[in-house]
Amino acid sequence: MNEKRNSERAKGAYRPKLTFFHANGKGTGCAVTMEVHPAHDLVDGSIFVSAANQMTVGDRNGPNPTYPRFDWENKITIRLCFPDLCRILQVLRGEFESLEDGKGLIHRRSDCMTRIVFRHLVEPVQGYSFEIYRSYCDKREDRQARIFFSMAEAMGLVESIAGSM
Repeated sequence: MNEKRNSERAKGAYRPKLTFFHANGKGTGCAVTMEVHPAHDLVDGSIFVSAANQMTVGDRNGPNPTYPRFDWENKITIRLCFPDLCRILQVLRGEFESLEDGKGLIHRRSDCMTRIVFRHLVEPVQGYSFEIYRSYCDKREDRQARIFFSMAEAMGLVESIAGSM
């Protein structure tokens, strides 16, 4: 069993995840999963980020509480490679207030264009805003997701990203 696990880790199959669930009472929250894809053989390492918007508010009152649900079927997934992660760390460490002076990072594919905005905010609460905007070339509807990280979560992100590198 351990040999199989070590073999999977060597091939990059071991993929630690970190998930944030930020539901709110208005139903406009978001959940974000960050999954490490380690470098192996000829494949560069990266972190895949998936963002799912909140679908339901839930109701914690009564004998059978329900919890907020997130739209994982229509999630937006992006791949952050080494240069992207370095730029995000620069924002988290205070070297810059935002990615590319607020313009964000642009990822182009044959079927869509994705803009990733990450910035430090101080008003009304100090923290970091992470936003993903995806525009499709075909007739699919454009999508977006956003989440706000507290200062404590941001510190954990710094350590998580740096540790994964």
